[in-house]
Amino acid sequence: MAKTKGSSKKQQKRGIDFKKIKRKIGRKLPPPKNTTNTEIKSKAIVLPEQSVASEKAGLAVSKKGLTLKELLQHTSHHNAKVRKDALMGMKDLFLNHPEELKLHRYAVIEKLRERISDDEKTVRENLYQLLKSVILPGCKEDNQGPVISLMMAYIFNAMTHLAIDVRLMAFKFFDLAVEYHPPSFFSYAEKILQNYEDILRKNQFYLEDKVKLKNALAGLVRCLLLLPSSKEVNLPAKNIPEKKILQAFEPDVPTVFAEYSVIIKKLKDLVPVLVNCFQDFLPVLHDSLDAQSFDCMLNILRSIDLAVAFFIHGIQQGHPESPPLDQSISSVLLKKLLVVFPLSPMHHLSEKDDDRYVILNIVITEIFMHLSEWICPPAVLFEKFLTFVEYVLLEKSCSNVRSNKAVREKQMSTLIPFIPKLVSRVIGNWKNRLLQAFTKTFQDCSPESSVKLACLAAIEEMIISQEDLLCTDVNDSGLFDYKITWIRELPMLLILLGDRHPSSSKVVLHLLLRLGQRSLLYDDMQGLLKEFYSTDQDKGHELDPFMLFRIIEVLHSTYKAGHIQISDFISFLITLASRFKVFPENIFPATERDIKTSNRATFKSLTSVVCACLSQMGDNSLIFAILEKVILEQIVSWLTFMQFCYLHRWSCFWASESLKPFLDNSCAMLRMLIALDSKPTRLSEQSICSLSNVLSAYLIDVAHCFPEDDDESMSSIHGQTRRYYLLPSFILFDRSHKLLNLVLNVMGSSINGRSFSLLSGDHICYAKGSSSIINAIVSVLLWLQREAKVQQILYLYKEEIDHISRSICSLQSLEEINVPIEERHIIKRAIDRLKTLTSSLYQ
Repeated sequence: MAKTKGSSKKQQKRGIDFKKIKRKIGRKLPPPKNTTNTEIKSKAIVLPEQSVASEKAGLAVSKKGLTLKELLQHTSHHNAKVRKDALMGMKDLFLNHPEELKLHRYAVIEKLRERISDDEKTVRENLYQLLKSVILPGCKEDNQGPVISLMMAYIFNAMTHLAIDVRLMAFKFFDLAVEYHPPSFFSYAEKILQNYEDILRKNQFYLEDKVKLKNALAGLVRCLLLLPSSKEVNLPAKNIPEKKILQAFEPDVPTVFAEYSVIIKKLKDLVPVLVNCFQDFLPVLHDSLDAQSFDCMLNILRSIDLAVAFFIHGIQQGHPESPPLDQSISSVLLKKLLVVFPLSPMHHLSEKDDDRYVILNIVITEIFMHLSEWICPPAVLFEKFLTFVEYVLLEKSCSNVRSNKAVREKQMSTLIPFIPKLVSRVIGNWKNRLLQAFTKTFQDCSPESSVKLACLAAIEEMIISQEDLLCTDVNDSGLFDYKITWIRELPMLLILLGDRHPSSSKVVLHLLLRLGQRSLLYDDMQGLLKEFYSTDQDKGHELDPFMLFRIIEVLHSTYKAGHIQISDFISFLITLASRFKVFPENIFPATERDIKTSNRATFKSLTSVVCACLSQMGDNSLIFAILEKVILEQIVSWLTFMQFCYLHRWSCFWASESLKPFLDNSCAMLRMLIALDSKPTRLSEQSICSLSNVLSAYLIDVAHCFPEDDDESMSSIHGQTRRYYLLPSFILFDRSHKLLNLVLNVMGSSINGRSFSLLSGDHICYAKGSSSIINAIVSVLLWLQREAKVQQILYLYKEEIDHISRSICSLQSLEEINVPIEERHIIKRAIDRLKTLTSSLYQ
């Protein structure tokens, strides 16, 4: 049935329950109208006390704003990068705030030591750099013993780690600990040497990780350098390296000997391991010797050398716990190490590689030299080393080394200290070859080079440090000629150095001082030295007295302030007194010009000032012991030199005149002795015997300088002057009766000696000399008899005076010799004068 029109209209008027809303695609739907809004809005409450930034206000922080406490916590983080960043942050913090390190150093070490065994290589490396560059230098002013002790347990724990990298790095940490606190080696010597032995036995990593092995071996070398060595026994005190702390400070020496037996035992086990380790590197020599292999081999050889030197030192010092050098060690070194000498490449290599071979051969030579002090090496092997030493000194080598200047100087400087020992041990052609090579090296090297300094030290040892300075050369004129050549090179060397190289000039001056103290400088050398000391050579000897005394005053003040050693100051005073040129030589000037230019009064004042300085230097007995030795060396060395010249029949008038002390200088040195002497005398028995020869000659010289006048009064000018020269002898006789007895015996023997000389050759000349000496001896005896103190002592030695009288009479009665009448008259008059003395003694 069809819908009607009215019904459709009715439907249109009805309401719509749900209106359909059309949505456009891409637009967000609105929230439902019945949705509950759960959003909560609030205002912030500002509390300054709870701010994180304000918590760090006033605290030291790193660049990233982290405090020390936070950085220490981060070092234990599970992430390796965080641990590494924490270490870098600590470095930044300590550099900018060093006071943080001083306040918290122990807490820092306690936390950081855990990273020594860290599995991550970068963390360990950063820790090492932090300790080396910041922490340990920052604690240097404090006692580092407690700081190092906190690390040691963790270092030894890392040495037993399963990972090879961690173990090798542990040795690097220990090397750092020894560098900043050397006594730590002796506290843990047994453990550390055992760990070195264990790690070196595991040779599977030698060719794989040479860099780490090199670092470990460098640490071993540092430790062994701290041990006392035979090298130091043979060095002058001034040449002992400062790093040898055990010899620089006496309290440390007992520490060494307390662990002596332990160190000896461990080193005996370690040396064969080092030799085997070195042999493992030998195949590398057939190819190209790379830098890392060279460093490893060099450190191995240096460790062996230091160990052997330590063994020899214990034997030389006679330490009760020092056993003889183990035959097994010497056998291992001879059969496995020294037999491969000299090391040489299989084919031609670069210049740098050639230098490396020579350096290794030099260290092997050092080992051989130390070992040869205790065992007798085969002659063939010894000659190999002599040949190598000669070639290096002459800028040659078995492998045709073409070294650059720096490397060549280092090579020569290492070998030159062995020259004195080698020269003393070899004979014949080899001695001359070594001396020739050494002299050529000394003359050809540049004045300021290390080679020149090494040569000067060797020269000092060969000329001065050896006992019996010139007596040992009596039958070896060749060696003596070389010594003269070396000495004559010194003035020109000093002039070449000038003031541009003060350290080198100081060494030369020190050597010249010691030579001058032993009267081994010649007049022509003194002329050359004027160019160094003064440009005004014409007036160099005319030093103003005020300036002279001012120099002594300044030096004495400097000595009292502790800036000059006592031995050096005493040497200066003795040199000044013994080498001051008094003019005119005649005590009583003949002309008015001589009287005006005479400086004898200045020298007398100088002697008084020198004696005053000596008496103010400290304990007189100690100063006297030093002075006694030096003065006698000054005089005895001249007598020894004259004996040498006489044995070789040299015409040495020039030497005697330039070296013999003048009367005024001898008087000054005697006055220096009595200024510090006491009654009874402090002179030793040996010094009294030596001084008796000197005093007899001195008194005869005094008698020759004064006119003969028995009635001359001591109150006259001549008498007062004569007493000035005689008084030191009178005082010495009063303090030592034995000295007077010996002087009388020497005078009697000199008369007998002259009488025997009359039987040969030019008898008239000798007779004239004998009459002069006899007359002088009688004058001396009469002067002694007039001195009240000595007169009482002279009565005790009537027998010696009778012997002198009989010797003179026997000389007069010799009829075989044609003695001139005037000489006979002089001898007869001397006998008559002597009779008055003997008669008074018997009365």
